[in-house]
This record gives sequence, C-alpha cells and structure tokens, in this order.
Amino acid sequence: MSDALALDERAVAHAPAIESAEDVVARGRRVIRLETEALAEVERRLDGAFARAVELIRSSPGRVIVAGVGKSGLIGRKIAATLTSTGTPATFLHPVESVHGDLGIVGPSDVAILLSKSGETAELLPLLEQLERFGVRIIAITGNLQSSLARNADVALDAWVREEACPHDLAPTTSTTTALALGDALAVTLLEVKGFQREDFARLHPGGALGRRLLTRVADVMLTSDLPVLAPDETMRRAVVALAERRGIAIIVEEGRVVGVFTAGDLTRLMEREEDFFAIPVRDVMVRSPKTARPEELGSAVVYRMERHGIMAMPVVDEAHTLVGVVHLHDLMRAGAA
Repeated sequence: MSDALALDERAVAHAPAIESAEDVVARGRRVIRLETEALAEVERRLDGAFARAVELIRSSPGRVIVAGVGKSGLIGRKIAATLTSTGTPATFLHPVESVHGDLGIVGPSDVAILLSKSGETAELLPLLEQLERFGVRIIAITGNLQSSLARNADVALDAWVREEACPHDLAPTTSTTTALALGDALAVTLLEVKGFQREDFARLHPGGALGRRLLTRVADVMLTSDLPVLAPDETMRRAVVALAERRGIAIIVEEGRVVGVFTAGDLTRLMEREEDFFAIPVRDVMVRSPKTARPEELGSAVVYRMERHGIMAMPVVDEAHTLVGVVHLHDLMRAGAA
C-alpha cells in the first residue's frame, strides 16, 4: 500500500462525523472571528516602527525587494504586486533562488521586506545575511520581535498572533492574514504619502474594466457638433423642439458662455404649473449656474456627479466657461466609465 493511500485511509478513519449545516457555519465563523481579533491586535500594536518603515521605503531611490518562504512567500508576492500597482516599484525574490544567482536583481539603494512568522526561517536567514552585505535596509514582518530576523532588521513590524485559526494551531491562517494586512497598510500609506492619484492608478491599470473606468475621459465620449444650443430670449416653443431632437437637454448660451440649461424634467414641471407656456422666454425658466463638466475630467467622476444630482446630461465647458460639447450619462456608462 502506498504512503499516500495509507494516509488517505487514516484521514477517513479519524474524520469527524458529518455535522449539521449550523455546525459547519459555526466553524467558519470561528475562523473569521479569530482572524478579526488578530487584526484588531495588530492594529493595537502598530507603533512608530510602522512610520519608520514607511519613511525607509519612501526615501529610497531603489525598489522594494519582498521575500518569504512557503505561505509567507505567497503573501509576499501579493504585497509586492500591491506596492507596484500603487506606485512603489517592488519585486518578489525567492530566498532559495536568491543565493543561486537571483541576488543580481538587488541593488544597494533597495529596501527589503522579509516575512517570517517565527523570524527563524532557515531558508530566509541566508538571504538576510546577503542583503546586509549589499547594504540593503531591511523591514521585517514577523510574529517574534526577539527573533534573529527582527534583531537584524532596521525596522521590525509586530505581526504576533495568539493562535492560528487552524484547530491544531499549525496551518498559517491568522498569521498570514495579519502579515498581508501590514503589507496593505504599507502600500496604501505610501500611496497617500506620495500623493498617488487616480490618474496615476489609471496609467498603471490600462486593461480591462478597471482601466476603462479610470482612463475614459469626458472628451472621449462627449458630443461636439450639432449641439442643442438656445439663446436666452428664445421661447419655450423652440426649447420643446430642441429637447425632442437633442436627447432631452437644451443649453442656453449667451456671448459664447453657458448661462443655463433646460431639460425634459424641467419641461414636465413647467407643464404642471403653466397651461400656456409656449411663449415664455427660456431665460425665465432655465436652470441658472448649471452643473458642468470639463473635457479632461475622468468620466467616472462625472458619472458620480450626475447620479448624485439626478442629471442625465451635462454641458462641457472650457476654462472660460465656453461651451465645447455635451456629455450624456448613457454614453459614459456605455464607454465603461461607471
């Protein structure tokens, strides 16, 4: 009998009886509760070391080297990816491969983030020695501040957990969750400290739905010809025609500048209070100082304003408040800006 088959049979023999759905849900809730409590404890322990770690990375002209073994390595890969996508160049370095040639990616101006729950991971400590030889500054994320890793790091972040969510207190669960949270905290804090903006995020995420939402600008979808423009002295008879022909909005322009708008919704409210309204001048019923958009604005920002104010279309103006186009909510949404 193979070792694997024997292991499977022993597992079946010692497996607990099938539990009720309520028991299964309770087990799941226990795991989530333990991890939530561990995160709260890590938050409580966060101190000046975190600020020093942020400053180490922010002031470094190099990149961030992230390393860990096993589950810590998987967490490290995610931390490196999050840092890179939020404007802090980072790369994952496998500790074992590092001492077989991959140290070539390391430079003296880099900062390293090393992850180990025990702080004594045998495969990680040789990399620690080599990084020190290179003059690389080191940030440790560890559950043991008395460990070799913590003692030799420039900054040690406390990722101690009371217990793993695994019932045998073996499988990395709460410990990896807290390490990941600390990595996210570093990345997001650096993002804010560096002034990383939505436009920067869009530049680094050009693909897929996220890229479309962040890269679509008003200029990409606005209409620029045959605009529904009226003079303030024109009557509501002409405005009704404009609303019917131009998707429910008329833009009132005087001396080239937008001074008001009139929409299908405004017409409905006017009809409810006035029986004979065709001769009324547009200037008497238009919405003055209307909400407007700029060509260079992100489409997602304009969609937010439209939905917040219940607007289906907006005039697009330049710096002098001169009309340059009109943008419709449906066009923005079709372009993936929402």
